[in-house]
Order: sequence, then structure tokens, then C-alpha cells
Amino acid sequence: MKIYLGTDHAGFELKEHLKQFLSVKGYDVIDDGALIYDKDDDYPDFCAAAARHVAENPGSFGFVFGKSGTGELIVANKVKGVRCGLAVNEENVRLAREHNDANMLSFGSVFATPEQMESLALLFITTPFSGEERHKRRIEKIREIERFGNKV
Repeated sequence: MKIYLGTDHAGFELKEHLKQFLSVKGYDVIDDGALIYDKDDDYPDFCAAAARHVAENPGSFGFVFGKSGTGELIVANKVKGVRCGLAVNEENVRLAREHNDANMLSFGSVFATPEQMESLALLFITTPFSGEERHKRRIEKIREIERFGNKV
């Protein structure tokens, strides 16, 4: 399983921690940056790269990181084929997978400790989509919005 990571300076330490953690667990981790700490870098550059890779590689997952995680989530969700949730707690992460078939998760460095992030990341990548008809129907509606944007 490929896992793509993207962050700016605000989530750099969390990204580096998760990269090491997942690599040790045997996952194929691809770091889309930032590759060095630079207080003046911009999260859209790195989060969009990770999101594009997830969209291009069905079955892969991605994690983006920032101060709050919100801007990073917004960027990821602009990429067609990405459904990115915000990591809040176990229930929210589980539902993102079971109900939304989310393929990316965003972490806020001011809200998650490295240990919490490890637990939530593993929960995310190991929780299957439920496949329930109502959730499939809703995801298809999301795809329609992606296809037609403001014209729907």
C-alpha cells in the first residue's frame, strides 16, 4: 500500500514522525514535501502534490499536515477523486472511512500528539469502507459535483 504525505513547516515534525512510524510498519511511504523545514513555505504546494498522487493511485492513502489541518484539507479536496477528512478523534476517523470512503486524512499539529496521530493513522488505513448502498449513493453524488462543479 502506498501512502503519500504532504505538509508545510507547520506540520513538518508530525509528517517526519509519521513517515518513520509507517515505514517501520512496512508501508510504502512517499514524501511529497516539504523535505526541509522552511518557515516561509506554502502548504498548497505539498498537499496538492500528495492529493494528486492519491487520486492517480487507486487504493493508496494520503496524509496532510498543518497547524490546524483545515487549509490542508481544503487543498486536498480540490483534487478530483480525493475525499479528505479532518482527524479529530477515533469515531470521526472511522466514519470517514466507513461512510465516506475517504482516501486522505488531515492532521492539525496543534491538535494531535505524535502518539495520537500514529493511532489515528493506523485506524484510518485499516478501516474498510462499509460499502452500504446509502454511502455509495452519497459518494456518487460527490463525484457528480466533481464532474459538473457549479453547473449542477
